[in-house]
Amino acid sequence: MNTQVAPQQESRTVKVNRDQLPLSCPLPGEEVWSLHPRVYLPIEATGEAVCPYCSTRYVLED
Repeated sequence: MNTQVAPQQESRTVKVNRDQLPLSCPLPGEEVWSLHPRVYLPIEATGEAVCPYCSTRYVLED
């Protein structure tokens, strides 16, 4: 049996501000044809959120 593991995608950190809320990944303006479905991420309570699809880490700046 030959089992292959997909290469781990390198995560990135993106800083966002309150003007960009509600936060979604991918962000508005990014080309979505080759990306995952748009998801909304709760960032207000903790100031950080991680996308469950692409592992992008978002940090809320004050």
